[in-house]
Amino acid sequence: MSAFAAAVGALFADPNIGRDAVYVADGGAPVLVRVVARRADAISDFGDARLWSETTRIDLRVSEVAEPRPGDLIEIEGDAFLIQGEPVRDRERLVWTVDLRPT
Repeated sequence: MSAFAAAVGALFADPNIGRDAVYVADGGAPVLVRVVARRADAISDFGDARLWSETTRIDLRVSEVAEPRPGDLIEIEGDAFLIQGEPVRDRERLVWTVDLRPT
């Protein structure tokens, strides 16, 4: 295991950073996973205006979720979300970043 993989594992295991969640692939069985919240808000430029919006973006470990897809369900602390858009892996191929929207 690389030092980077060990650091990622420690971040996900940290009770102040990582949280338990349930991942359900479209048509699949529920799987308990750990997630890390990435960003709560986004500011987008639209012409001369700047728009603020709340977003829900999380990281998932590739070792726990091999191929998340749009439409898959994630439940975090009783709140259900659907993955929207294409998930993106980090350069080390250890972590997926996914955008969520409430169901």
